[in-house]
Amino acid sequence: MTRPSPLELHGTTVLSVRRGNQVALGADGQVTHGGTILKPNAVKIRKLLEGTVLVGFAGATADAFALLERFEAKLKEYPGNVTRAAVELAKDWRTERALRQLEAILAVVDRKVSLVVTGVGDVLEPSDGVIAIGSGGPMAMAAARALLRHSDLSAEEIVREALRIAAEIDIYTNDSITVATLESDVA
Repeated sequence: MTRPSPLELHGTTVLSVRRGNQVALGADGQVTHGGTILKPNAVKIRKLLEGTVLVGFAGATADAFALLERFEAKLKEYPGNVTRAAVELAKDWRTERALRQLEAILAVVDRKVSLVVTGVGDVLEPSDGVIAIGSGGPMAMAAARALLRHSDLSAEEIVREALRIAAEIDIYTNDSITVATLESDVA
């Protein structure tokens, strides 16, 4: 059996938007197994390094938790350098036999950078500051981009509204939404 690509992972929607001096990262709360909803109010956003780094995940929950532990260790190894920590995690994820089997994808943000980290070795930084992963990701991304262009909403408000829109379309996404934000000194 081949691993699903990051675009095929489903069961959630995670979205991040940057606007002005704020970055917001949010996710729905639905956990599914096949066509069954197992939990409607899971929290898929984690604060690392005393809340200075936010991580959202899609895919297998246990796999994501294993990756979060590894990523937090990398953040401590490379303090203040989220990009380097993400690259080192992606390298390990791709090359270590035990990690290669993990089926998850991470959305990582801090005050300066937004990244998607995958098990195929990708560390991607979006050019527009919008990240969307999981089955409802394309819908949430489209909604977020439209709201960025045609509203004055804050990053947090855009994430909440775009996730609500995705929940109306994607069967693996619900409207039990969690959002965390970071503010930076630079607008």
